[in-house]
This record gives sequence, C-alpha cells and structure tokens, in this order.
Amino acid sequence: MATLDDVRAIALGFPGVVERLDGHGGGVSWRTPSGGFVWERGSRAHDLQQLAALGREWPDGVVVGIRTDGEQAKLALIETYPDAFFTIPHFDGYPAVLVRLDAIDLDLLREVVTDAWLLKVTKGVAKEWLAAHPPG
Repeated sequence: MATLDDVRAIALGFPGVVERLDGHGGGVSWRTPSGGFVWERGSRAHDLQQLAALGREWPDGVVVGIRTDGEQAKLALIETYPDAFFTIPHFDGYPAVLVRLDAIDLDLLREVVTDAWLLKVTKGVAKEWLAAHPPG
C-alpha cells in the first residue's frame, strides 16, 4: 500500500522535478520542464456520471494519474494489475493510467513513476540517470 507521500518522495528524487498545486482539481502534480508525469487525480462530476453509466464507481482512497508510453502500455498495466490500475472514458486515447494508491505495491509504484519520468526528460538526462541507476 502506497501513499501520496510515497509518490512525492519518488517523484522529487529525480533531477529537474518540481511539485505544483494543480489549479484544476486542487491536487498536486510533479513535472519536468517537458510536462507532468504524475499527478493527484480526484473524481470529477463527469467522471462519476460516465462511470455510473458503465456500472462502475470511482474507487475509495487516493488516486494518481501516471503517464504511460502509449495506449498499449496503459492497457497492459490494467490487464496485469487490475486491482491497482484503471482508466475512465475521459482518458480514452490519452497515454496515462489511473492508480489506486491503497492497492499498489511500493516497488511497482516506483517502477511506473520512474518510467513516466523517463518519458518526460531529454534522452541525455535519461541516459545519464539510467547509467547511474542500473536496473536491480
């Protein structure tokens, strides 16, 4: 089980990351100069309406959005870890997945946040970071 503080610690552990308060939903986001890669995502009225029409509900607990390397990567996460990852109609075609923090293992959270950060930094920064942090 992970927390928003875990997300914060992971995200801010990368070079060039800043934390911002999101003006849309009031949550926090973590960004590189190229854009956001992880953000707190609460439910919105249209999300609840769309989910209700599908016979689903917004999960309890804290949810974050995390960038993915395309729609296939998003769907693979949802299929492999259905308790932790989900999506909503609003995210159709958008390269991001929603994550239930109370249902994800800290190591898996670290992995997907790392992958998201690597998508939003220059190739040089990514190469340098990966060289200093080889996969365990």
